[in-house]
Amino acid sequence: MAQDPTPPLTEERLAALAAIPFDQVPSPGFVVHLGRLQENCALLQSVADNADVNILLALKGFACFATFPLIARYLKGTTSSGLHEALLARDHFHGEVHVYSPAFKEADLHALFSFAHSLVFNSPAQLAGGLALAAAQPGVERPEFGLRLNPECSTGEVDLYDPCAAGSRLGTTKTALLKALESNPQLLDAVEGFHFHTLCEQDADALEVTIKAFEEKFAQWLPQRKWFNFGGGHHITRPGYDIERLLRILREFRQRHAGKLYLEPGEAVALHTGVLVTTVLDILENDGERLVILDTSATCHMPDVLEMPYRPRILNAGEAGEFEHNYRLGGLSCLAGDSIGIYSFAEALRIGKRIVFLDMAHYTMVKTTTFNGVPLPSICTFDPQGEGLKVVRRFDHSDYAARLS
Repeated sequence: MAQDPTPPLTEERLAALAAIPFDQVPSPGFVVHLGRLQENCALLQSVADNADVNILLALKGFACFATFPLIARYLKGTTSSGLHEALLARDHFHGEVHVYSPAFKEADLHALFSFAHSLVFNSPAQLAGGLALAAAQPGVERPEFGLRLNPECSTGEVDLYDPCAAGSRLGTTKTALLKALESNPQLLDAVEGFHFHTLCEQDADALEVTIKAFEEKFAQWLPQRKWFNFGGGHHITRPGYDIERLLRILREFRQRHAGKLYLEPGEAVALHTGVLVTTVLDILENDGERLVILDTSATCHMPDVLEMPYRPRILNAGEAGEFEHNYRLGGLSCLAGDSIGIYSFAEALRIGKRIVFLDMAHYTMVKTTTFNGVPLPSICTFDPQGEGLKVVRRFDHSDYAARLS
């Protein structure tokens, strides 16, 4: 069964997004509501202050750097999945730059040594390579080194997003760490921190289970660390998230272990802050179904609709059969499966009608492609207390061609 990762919108949040002047948005176009973004960031800062933890923006989930000046007022820095994201953080966020990658190229490490605050390695072999590279540069200050550990504790429901699934390549298991220490007993001596990332759109109960497994498996190596990073997937800004439980879990861990704590949400930063505004290009019929072609694409602009899979919500639309007029919405690419799903509307659709997809800030613009030459959506912001709608970036043919030349 398809999972729907989009939590319910409250009436207040829905009203805030509905204030965006959709007819003025270039179509297709992403719009980030800065008021909603600020509310999310303020909540995250409150958690950080109350639990004495450091919260980072995970750029893999949200990297609209036009919003970085706002986010940087609340969050400590960013976490990146490699050199390119880290460079974006260095140049535009101006906070701490933390980096993890399943594997680093030596040239990338050379570049990251000059500005990263921490580098988290995925395996003992990668860690040993990083230590050797640092030793070959005496007098050069290196970032703090961390090792990603795999507590082998699955709490999610979707295998595609489970770093603890059997055979996972992400993180070092206890068995693998013990084997590495047999041949290199000093491997962890220069390692400042440990990292794990196991959650996906989950509540604090899943974190509590994971921390228990983490402590049980790696207890003998925890006292020597300066910091611990509990990764992302914490749905802190979702309505109904158990914040009090999260605060208790973090405080109790701090009582048991010295050192800094980091959380690195991506989705929670941008949750319910954005929309994707699209336009009906054509309406046709086949086998008794009314079909709509939009100027967007699931495979190009919101690939999680097909990968997760999930059904995105649409402003003023319902489930199939909920309202009188039913349509199967499809994308602009030639992929036969570029289908978003069946939706119903109180009024019949017409060519030129704007269709607004909700919760389209996280894991959307960071994953768009130009497959089939489908144009990329414009990127906009909406400031309800300031300049209103602002078009940050429009894309054209040159963006498609530049990737292929």
